[in-house]
Amino acid sequence: MKTSLAIPVQKTTKSKLPETDFSTLVFGKTISDHMFVADYKNGEWTDLRIEPYGALDIHPANAALHYGQSIFEGMKAYKNEKGEILIFRGDANAHRMNESAVRMCMPEIPEEIFMEGLLQLLDLDRDWVPSGKGASLYIRPYMFATDNYIGVKPSETYKFIIFTCPVGAYYSKPVNVKVETDFTRATEGGTGAAKTAGNYAASLFPALQAQRAGYDQLLWTDGKSHSKIEESGTMNVMFDINGTLITAPTNTGTILKGITRDSVVQLAKDWGMPLEERFLTVSELQEALEKGTLREAFGTGTAATIAHIAKINVNGKDYILPENKANAFSNKVLNELDGIKYGDIADTRGWIVKI
Repeated sequence: MKTSLAIPVQKTTKSKLPETDFSTLVFGKTISDHMFVADYKNGEWTDLRIEPYGALDIHPANAALHYGQSIFEGMKAYKNEKGEILIFRGDANAHRMNESAVRMCMPEIPEEIFMEGLLQLLDLDRDWVPSGKGASLYIRPYMFATDNYIGVKPSETYKFIIFTCPVGAYYSKPVNVKVETDFTRATEGGTGAAKTAGNYAASLFPALQAQRAGYDQLLWTDGKSHSKIEESGTMNVMFDINGTLITAPTNTGTILKGITRDSVVQLAKDWGMPLEERFLTVSELQEALEKGTLREAFGTGTAATIAHIAKINVNGKDYILPENKANAFSNKVLNELDGIKYGDIADTRGWIVKI
């Protein structure tokens, strides 16, 4: 593998691979041997290195802990039948991370540092990428403030880290969701379009209430009127109504620009699937459920790729969706994306980087 940055590597003296059971992976619980680290100080990224995965030394006055300057990404790598490592749309994640950085008053990470750190880390830990369909290596790049100062202002120093986790399937069965009309994930002018830690913290309480009521996730609605569907849990969401795919636009600043969402939208356009990037209202959704015109609904995201929705609660009433058919659009697009990710289908869009 050709590299353009000389990144020092400190290898672990004791790999966790021999004690890892890849047949019983729990999402996010098993961490690979190494991590890529870079520090931002004096206006530049410096001290790039790969070192053993381990604990961080955090000062009690760390600015991220007090004021929430923390952003992250989620992406995956796959192993094909030749044993090669395939990274899906890493450049898109690098671009989105920098959009989050700008919104959170944090320094942008040069794409060369992001991608070279990632490529060299994965090359070193390539044996951690699981084989077999449904399995992958989840990649977590993140950045946080490191000033040790109690004061409400942007930090002057930051740390950027990439670590990885071998994972199996995120959702093993279709999910049940509830339309949320009391709590709000994001509002216009807020940080909804940034992948920042605080957005997820704010979603925990309402999501927990939904789980206690028997639902896996929420369908978030807009913060002003609670009349328009925005996202589903940690995913973008799509609805097939009478053969037209409807998904919320990402230009309002309230919705994260999902990489998987973008990929599904591109495939829909390539295949001539009628597509409307607009807000579906709660009343439209309920009407489609009542009339039986909602053919399917599904979430899109890195963790699950496609998460089929089995039940939707609207205004206190449960609606069971039709059984998902093999020829449904969601299954077609899932098979296409999986085929590209695992190298079984030719990548004609420049989505794959191979190691």
